[in-house]
Amino acid sequence: MDRRQRYREQTRQEVKRIALEQLAEYGVAGISVNAIGKRMGVTGPALYRYFANRDALLTELISDGYHDLADTLELAIASTAAAPDKLRVGARAMRDWALAAPHRYLLLFGTPIPGYEAPPHTLDAAGRSMAALLSAAGEDTQPPEEGTLQGQLTAWGERMGYARTPRQLHWGLVVWSRLHGHLSLEVAGQFALTEVAPALLFEAEVDALVAWWRASS
Repeated sequence: MDRRQRYREQTRQEVKRIALEQLAEYGVAGISVNAIGKRMGVTGPALYRYFANRDALLTELISDGYHDLADTLELAIASTAAAPDKLRVGARAMRDWALAAPHRYLLLFGTPIPGYEAPPHTLDAAGRSMAALLSAAGEDTQPPEEGTLQGQLTAWGERMGYARTPRQLHWGLVVWSRLHGHLSLEVAGQFALTEVAPALLFEAEVDALVAWWRASS
């Protein structure tokens, strides 16, 4: 990488760092290319040499977030041998990631951004996290199931390149939806009025998901 390329990459990383600070303080609506330029001592339009527009910047933040979460899950799950334990360490790693950077979590899984449509490559990045969770499924020794849901699960798995049975894919989607359901409420502070410890509730949810897989396999 030559000097010009290094400078370009350094500038891009600085822009994204400031954008994440804006995101943490003001939410998605607070991300402003002009404000970033002012912080860096340049005009907003000057930054369009590095990002075509605000949506392009958002896309990079989203893609980076998905890949960072996937890296976290893959590392945690790869360190564990038994299938039930893979889910436990993966779920805990997901929760730790969400609580450490709730603004990044909400960027990925919060309210859709008005007028923004994520490019296909961000969906591929999101698929890495699902693939990591699916790797926590134990062996499926039951006969193949049939039905509309199973057909749709099979089509989804083939489209995403997940080499899993419909039952494993079903379990993966249930895991995904229930863990994110909990985390979305937790990062928003919605459990405060219940006086129930979110960590205990989360562990109970993971226990239920492990038990559900064992009962169906």
